[in-house]
Amino acid sequence: MEALEKGSVYTAVIDGYSSEGLGIARVNGAVVFVPHAVRGEEIDLRITKVMKTSCAGEIVKIHNPSPERMEPECPYAGKCGGCAYRHLTYPEELWAKRQRVQDALTRIGGLELTVEEILGAKNPEHYRNKSQYPVGADGSIGFFQARTHKVVPIRRCLIQTEAADRTAQAVGEWMRRYQVPAYDETTGKGLVRHVCVRVNQKGESLCCVVVNGSKLPREPELAAYVTRAVPRTVGVLLNSNTRRGNVILGEKYRTLYGQNYLMDTLCGLEFRLSMPSFYQVNRDQAEVLYHKALEFAGLSGEETVLDLYCGIGTITLCLAKAAKRVIGAEIVPPAIRDAKENALRNHIENAEFFCGDAADIAAKLESDGLRPDVVTVDPPRKGLAPEVIASIAAMGPEKVVYVSCDPATLGRDVKIFGQLGYRAVRTAAVDMFPGTAHVETVVLLSRETNPLTVEVRMEVETGEVKEHPTYKRIQEYVQEKYGFKVHTAYIAEVKRMVGLDMHKAPNAVEQKKHEYHPCPPEKVEAIKDALRHFGLISE
Repeated sequence: MEALEKGSVYTAVIDGYSSEGLGIARVNGAVVFVPHAVRGEEIDLRITKVMKTSCAGEIVKIHNPSPERMEPECPYAGKCGGCAYRHLTYPEELWAKRQRVQDALTRIGGLELTVEEILGAKNPEHYRNKSQYPVGADGSIGFFQARTHKVVPIRRCLIQTEAADRTAQAVGEWMRRYQVPAYDETTGKGLVRHVCVRVNQKGESLCCVVVNGSKLPREPELAAYVTRAVPRTVGVLLNSNTRRGNVILGEKYRTLYGQNYLMDTLCGLEFRLSMPSFYQVNRDQAEVLYHKALEFAGLSGEETVLDLYCGIGTITLCLAKAAKRVIGAEIVPPAIRDAKENALRNHIENAEFFCGDAADIAAKLESDGLRPDVVTVDPPRKGLAPEVIASIAAMGPEKVVYVSCDPATLGRDVKIFGQLGYRAVRTAAVDMFPGTAHVETVVLLSRETNPLTVEVRMEVETGEVKEHPTYKRIQEYVQEKYGFKVHTAYIAEVKRMVGLDMHKAPNAVEQKKHEYHPCPPEKVEAIKDALRHFGLISE
């Protein structure tokens, strides 16, 4: 195989797209990623970078332009790093996203499962209800150039609302008028870091200016500039973030004008949104996504449902309308406060919420004996930690509905679920972020085997009835006899160690960021003793 050389030009056909929306070509056996390329096009490409396992290239000439290629309407296309698919027709963009999900589930998840459909947006422009504009050291306001922290000044964006764009421009005008310095991330000096805007279905907006400090000069004038530019602004907030790094929001807020929250409606319910609370950025497509999740859950009204990563309770409260009892868990305190208020506001009495880390709450609920019929999860891009998956499996729900914003971590996680007895049976994609390379996915996992629930087994030879204990019963036995606690993952490890039908224990899965420590010898012996006590092993 002839190695590709930087600067050399080759002819190739684009046969697909990467997870970042780059065209993929194969030259002399090497994979080349090409920006702004379209599937099916024969092109001349120049190698711009040679890496260990792949190359980067750029288009020199297109021999046969695809009918799916279009001229970008956005004047910032190719400069701003926000949108990857402005050069594609919308049907081709949907094909690329559906294929991305399919590839992740097949190649990473090891599944033989077809993505049923991708649900596209009726309105693929100006859909974002939350906008975050970085402020450059020179005072420019816009979005970062791809793979840099260089701010591209932007006045009108095709995926942001007009109200959000006008708000950001008003802050910029106020900064120039009163010579308020922008934050410089290289020196850590300056004041204004970001402008964040939420907009609801009614067109009302909430503005938050993030600063490197606790106050600004001319604060009343700032509020006046914003409300004059966007009269339907319900509040102007100041957020203090003095930490170095990429985290946008700090923990302290102060209201400069109006109120510190925004109201919105979703799936027939009314929600209170504080600035840090998670809320799907595309309201219309969120309804599509949640309806698909409810369809997969298949609730009859008699189920107990656990919703992890519940945010302000959007999915939880939608589930509550179709379930007997729902429990939501989230680590962000303001979001849980909003969730509880949202339940009261919508007169929903069968929902309860807990604040804490998903792994800790799942483990506690499992230890307390909670046996939900359905578990729903909507984690951040990094996906689920193995201990969360272990605790979910230990509860033994009939179904797990996994809502994901990253196909790669979804593929990884459904593979782990498969090792614990849960098979992916349905999946669909939803285009929550038109124009960008991001895509949402819903997967239904169904329990195939469950050694964790209470069973009664008949011993044919003796006629003796023996209890098949839950993990909670094993934990209680060890606690009472030995005086220490054992995690469900340790029980799974020991059950596998002694040859019980436990599939693979989660600690056997290689996860660099969330490695399990091996079960300590004294806990191994304690768990074996419990297994002997309950008649699961004889030695």
